[in-house]
Amino acid sequence: MAIDIAFDFRTDADGKDPDSHSPTLRHYHRLLWSKSLPSGACFELSETTPGAYLHHSSPLGEFFLSSDSVMQTFTRWSALKPITEELSESENEAFMTIAYTIGGMMIFPGNQIDRRQTINGARGFNRSIADRFDLTLECIRRHYLNEASPLAPTLSRYADFFTLFGDFREYVSFFLLHDLVTEDLSVKFFMAFDDFRPPSVPRMSAPTRSTAAARSSSSKQETIGSDSSTSDPVLKRHRRPASFVFMAPELGTVCPFCRSWPVG
Repeated sequence: MAIDIAFDFRTDADGKDPDSHSPTLRHYHRLLWSKSLPSGACFELSETTPGAYLHHSSPLGEFFLSSDSVMQTFTRWSALKPITEELSESENEAFMTIAYTIGGMMIFPGNQIDRRQTINGARGFNRSIADRFDLTLECIRRHYLNEASPLAPTLSRYADFFTLFGDFREYVSFFLLHDLVTEDLSVKFFMAFDDFRPPSVPRMSAPTRSTAAARSSSSKQETIGSDSSTSDPVLKRHRRPASFVFMAPELGTVCPFCRSWPVG
Protein backbone atom coordinates (compact mmCIF):
# COMPACT_ATOMS: atom_id res chain seq x y z
CA MET A 1 0.00 0.00 0.00
CA ALA A 2 1.37 3.41 -0.99
CA ILE A 3 1.06 6.52 1.16
CA ASP A 4 -1.22 9.11 -0.45
CA ILE A 5 0.26 12.38 0.82
CA ALA A 6 -2.82 14.31 -0.37
CA PHE A 7 -5.34 12.13 1.49
CA ASP A 8 -7.55 14.24 3.80
CA PHE A 9 -8.11 12.16 6.93
CA ARG A 10 -11.36 13.99 7.65
CA THR A 11 -12.93 12.11 4.74
CA ASP A 12 -13.01 8.75 6.54
CA ALA A 13 -13.43 9.95 10.14
CA ASP A 14 -17.27 10.11 10.01
CA GLY A 15 -17.28 13.74 11.06
CA LYS A 16 -15.23 13.03 14.19
CA ASP A 17 -11.65 13.84 15.16
CA PRO A 18 -9.38 12.26 12.51
CA ASP A 19 -6.61 11.73 15.08
CA SER A 20 -8.72 9.08 16.76
CA HIS A 21 -11.31 8.06 14.15
CA SER A 22 -9.59 7.92 10.73
CA PRO A 23 -8.60 4.29 10.02
CA THR A 24 -6.41 5.43 7.14
CA LEU A 25 -4.43 7.76 9.38
CA ARG A 26 -3.83 5.05 11.94
CA HIS A 27 -2.73 2.64 9.21
CA TYR A 28 -0.37 5.22 7.70
CA HIS A 29 1.15 5.88 11.13
CA ARG A 30 1.77 2.16 11.60
CA LEU A 31 3.37 1.84 8.17
CA LEU A 32 5.60 4.86 8.61
CA TRP A 33 6.83 4.39 12.15
CA SER A 34 7.16 0.60 12.36
CA LYS A 35 10.85 0.47 11.53
CA SER A 36 14.32 0.10 12.96
CA LEU A 37 15.41 2.37 15.78
CA PRO A 38 18.95 3.82 15.82
CA SER A 39 19.93 0.92 18.08
CA GLY A 40 18.89 -1.55 15.37
CA ALA A 41 15.94 -2.82 17.39
CA CYS A 42 12.61 -3.01 15.59
CA PHE A 43 9.91 -0.61 16.76
CA GLU A 44 6.97 -2.61 15.46
CA LEU A 45 3.59 -1.01 16.11
CA SER A 46 0.26 -2.78 16.37
CA GLU A 47 -3.09 -1.22 15.56
CA THR A 48 -5.10 -4.16 16.87
CA THR A 49 -4.39 -3.96 20.62
CA PRO A 50 -7.76 -3.42 22.36
CA GLY A 51 -8.10 0.07 23.80
CA ALA A 52 -4.90 1.35 22.19
CA TYR A 53 -4.45 3.55 19.12
CA LEU A 54 -0.99 2.14 18.40
CA HIS A 55 0.90 -0.16 20.71
CA HIS A 56 4.42 -1.53 21.08
CA SER A 57 5.55 -4.11 23.62
CA SER A 58 9.00 -5.70 23.62
CA PRO A 59 12.15 -5.77 25.76
CA LEU A 60 12.41 -2.07 24.80
CA GLY A 61 9.36 -1.37 26.92
CA GLU A 62 5.65 -0.88 26.46
CA PHE A 63 4.42 2.19 24.60
CA PHE A 64 0.92 3.44 23.86
CA LEU A 65 1.01 5.96 21.03
CA SER A 66 -1.63 8.41 19.83
CA SER A 67 -1.90 10.66 16.79
CA ASP A 68 -1.71 14.44 16.92
CA SER A 69 -2.25 17.02 14.20
CA VAL A 70 0.74 19.33 14.42
CA MET A 71 -0.15 21.93 11.78
CA GLN A 72 -2.03 24.60 13.71
CA THR A 73 -4.54 26.58 11.61
CA PHE A 74 -6.02 28.60 14.52
CA THR A 75 -9.42 28.57 12.80
CA ARG A 76 -11.10 27.37 16.00
CA TRP A 77 -9.46 29.94 18.27
CA SER A 78 -12.04 32.63 19.06
CA ALA A 79 -9.32 35.11 20.04
CA LEU A 80 -7.83 34.82 16.54
CA LYS A 81 -11.10 35.20 14.62
CA PRO A 82 -10.16 38.76 13.56
CA ILE A 83 -7.20 37.24 11.73
CA THR A 84 -8.61 33.99 10.38
CA GLU A 85 -11.80 35.70 9.20
CA GLU A 86 -9.70 37.93 6.94
CA LEU A 87 -9.04 34.79 4.94
CA SER A 88 -11.77 33.54 2.66
CA GLU A 89 -13.62 30.35 3.50
CA SER A 90 -11.89 28.60 0.62
CA GLU A 91 -8.45 29.73 1.86
CA ASN A 92 -9.14 28.47 5.37
CA GLU A 93 -10.51 25.20 4.03
CA ALA A 94 -7.49 24.69 1.76
CA PHE A 95 -5.20 25.35 4.72
CA MET A 96 -7.11 22.83 6.88
CA THR A 97 -7.02 20.26 4.09
CA ILE A 98 -3.23 20.33 4.18
CA ALA A 99 -3.26 20.16 7.98
CA TYR A 100 -5.16 16.87 7.83
CA THR A 101 -2.76 15.12 5.46
CA ILE A 102 0.03 12.84 6.66
CA GLY A 103 2.70 15.57 6.57
CA GLY A 104 0.80 17.39 9.30
CA MET A 105 0.60 14.41 11.64
CA MET A 106 2.81 13.01 14.41
CA ILE A 107 2.59 10.37 17.10
CA PHE A 108 3.38 10.85 20.78
CA PRO A 109 2.89 8.69 23.85
CA GLY A 110 -0.83 8.85 24.57
CA ASN A 111 -1.08 7.27 28.03
CA GLN A 112 -1.44 9.47 31.09
CA ILE A 113 1.18 9.08 33.81
CA ASP A 114 0.13 9.87 37.37
CA ARG A 115 -3.06 11.37 35.89
CA ARG A 116 -1.10 14.27 34.44
CA GLN A 117 -1.33 15.76 30.98
CA THR A 118 -0.01 13.88 27.99
CA ILE A 119 2.32 15.61 25.54
CA ASN A 120 -0.62 16.27 23.22
CA GLY A 121 -2.58 17.88 26.03
CA ALA A 122 0.27 19.89 27.48
CA ARG A 123 1.34 21.47 24.20
CA GLY A 124 -2.26 22.50 23.55
CA PHE A 125 -2.98 23.97 26.99
CA ASN A 126 0.39 25.64 27.59
CA ARG A 127 0.07 29.18 26.22
CA SER A 128 3.83 29.39 25.74
CA ILE A 129 3.47 26.63 23.14
CA ALA A 130 -0.07 27.31 21.84
CA ASP A 131 -0.16 23.91 20.11
CA ARG A 132 2.60 24.99 17.72
CA PHE A 133 4.82 22.15 16.56
CA ASP A 134 7.91 24.30 16.02
CA LEU A 135 7.83 25.28 19.69
CA THR A 136 7.11 21.68 20.68
CA LEU A 137 10.10 20.55 18.65
CA GLU A 138 12.30 23.13 20.38
CA CYS A 139 11.19 21.72 23.73
CA ILE A 140 12.10 18.22 22.52
CA ARG A 141 15.50 19.47 21.34
CA ARG A 142 16.11 20.93 24.78
CA HIS A 143 14.94 17.74 26.44
CA TYR A 144 17.77 15.86 24.75
CA LEU A 145 20.19 18.49 26.07
CA ASN A 146 18.70 18.42 29.59
CA GLU A 147 17.72 22.06 29.24
CA ALA A 148 14.64 23.78 30.63
CA SER A 149 11.55 24.45 28.52
CA PRO A 150 7.81 24.96 29.08
CA LEU A 151 7.22 21.26 28.32
CA ALA A 152 10.19 19.89 30.27
CA PRO A 153 8.14 18.32 33.12
CA THR A 154 5.80 16.65 30.63
CA LEU A 155 8.55 15.35 28.35
CA SER A 156 10.50 14.00 31.30
CA ARG A 157 7.55 11.79 32.22
CA TYR A 158 7.97 10.10 28.85
CA ALA A 159 11.77 9.96 28.92
CA ASP A 160 11.74 6.24 28.09
CA PHE A 161 10.08 7.03 24.75
CA PHE A 162 12.61 9.71 23.77
CA THR A 163 15.48 7.47 24.90
CA LEU A 164 14.50 5.06 22.10
CA PHE A 165 15.96 7.49 19.54
CA GLY A 166 19.21 8.26 21.33
CA ASP A 167 19.51 11.95 20.53
CA PHE A 168 17.71 14.80 18.81
CA ARG A 169 19.32 14.18 15.41
CA GLU A 170 18.06 10.60 15.38
CA TYR A 171 14.60 11.70 16.59
CA VAL A 172 14.41 14.15 13.69
CA SER A 173 15.55 11.48 11.25
CA PHE A 174 13.15 8.83 12.55
CA PHE A 175 10.09 11.07 12.22
CA LEU A 176 11.14 12.71 8.94
CA LEU A 177 11.43 16.17 10.47
CA HIS A 178 14.54 17.22 8.54
CA ASP A 179 12.80 20.18 6.90
CA LEU A 180 11.88 21.69 10.27
CA VAL A 181 15.50 22.04 11.42
CA THR A 182 18.72 23.49 10.04
CA GLU A 183 21.88 21.53 9.35
CA ASP A 184 23.10 22.25 12.89
CA LEU A 185 19.73 21.03 14.26
CA SER A 186 18.36 24.44 15.17
CA VAL A 187 14.58 24.59 14.88
CA LYS A 188 13.13 26.65 12.03
CA PHE A 189 10.56 28.72 13.88
CA PHE A 190 7.31 29.70 12.19
CA MET A 191 7.37 33.13 13.88
CA ALA A 192 10.05 35.27 15.51
CA PHE A 193 11.28 33.37 18.57
CA ASP A 194 12.23 34.97 21.89
CA ASP A 195 12.84 32.04 24.24
CA PHE A 196 9.12 31.18 24.57
CA ARG A 197 8.13 34.74 25.50
CA PRO A 198 4.79 35.93 24.07
CA PRO A 199 3.28 36.23 21.62
CA SER A 200 3.09 32.56 20.65
CA VAL A 201 0.24 33.14 18.20
CA PRO A 202 -0.06 35.48 15.19
CA ARG A 203 -0.79 39.14 15.94
CA MET A 204 -1.11 40.32 12.36
CA SER A 205 -2.85 38.97 9.30
CA ALA A 206 -0.26 39.47 6.57
CA PRO A 207 2.06 36.55 7.48
CA THR A 208 -0.95 34.34 8.14
CA ARG A 209 -2.45 35.14 4.76
CA SER A 210 0.81 34.63 2.87
CA THR A 211 1.52 31.34 4.63
CA ALA A 212 -1.99 30.03 4.08
CA ALA A 213 -1.97 31.09 0.45
CA ALA A 214 1.42 29.51 -0.19
CA ARG A 215 0.42 26.23 1.41
CA SER A 216 -2.92 26.22 -0.38
CA SER A 217 -1.29 26.81 -3.77
CA SER A 218 1.41 24.22 -3.20
CA SER A 219 -1.12 21.66 -2.03
CA LYS A 220 -3.12 22.05 -5.24
CA GLN A 221 0.02 21.67 -7.32
CA GLU A 222 1.00 18.59 -5.29
CA THR A 223 -2.37 16.98 -5.92
CA ILE A 224 -2.07 17.25 -9.68
CA GLY A 225 1.51 15.99 -9.67
CA SER A 226 3.48 19.19 -10.06
CA ASP A 227 7.21 19.06 -9.27
CA SER A 228 7.24 22.67 -8.07
CA SER A 229 9.48 23.42 -5.10
CA THR A 230 8.59 25.19 -1.87
CA SER A 231 10.59 26.76 0.94
CA ASP A 232 7.84 26.06 3.47
CA PRO A 233 9.20 23.47 5.97
CA VAL A 234 5.75 22.04 6.74
CA LEU A 235 5.00 21.42 3.09
CA LYS A 236 8.45 19.93 2.55
CA ARG A 237 7.80 17.48 5.36
CA HIS A 238 4.39 16.82 3.76
CA ARG A 239 6.21 15.21 0.81
CA ARG A 240 8.64 13.02 2.76
CA PRO A 241 6.35 10.15 3.87
CA ALA A 242 5.59 8.97 0.33
CA SER A 243 9.25 8.98 -0.61
CA PHE A 244 10.17 7.18 2.58
CA VAL A 245 7.65 4.39 2.14
CA PHE A 246 8.63 3.78 -1.46
CA MET A 247 12.32 3.72 -0.52
CA ALA A 248 12.09 1.83 2.77
CA PRO A 249 12.22 -1.75 1.43
CA GLU A 250 15.53 -0.98 -0.29
CA LEU A 251 17.27 0.43 2.81
CA GLY A 252 19.74 -1.85 4.53
CA THR A 253 18.83 -0.59 8.00
CA VAL A 254 15.14 -1.40 7.74
CA CYS A 255 14.00 -4.26 9.98
CA PRO A 256 12.43 -7.47 8.57
CA PHE A 257 8.94 -6.33 9.58
CA CYS A 258 9.32 -3.12 7.60
CA ARG A 259 10.62 -5.00 4.57
CA SER A 260 7.30 -6.79 4.40
CA TRP A 261 5.29 -3.63 3.73
CA PRO A 262 2.99 -4.12 0.70
CA VAL A 263 4.27 -1.05 -1.09
CA GLY A 264 3.06 -0.02 -4.53
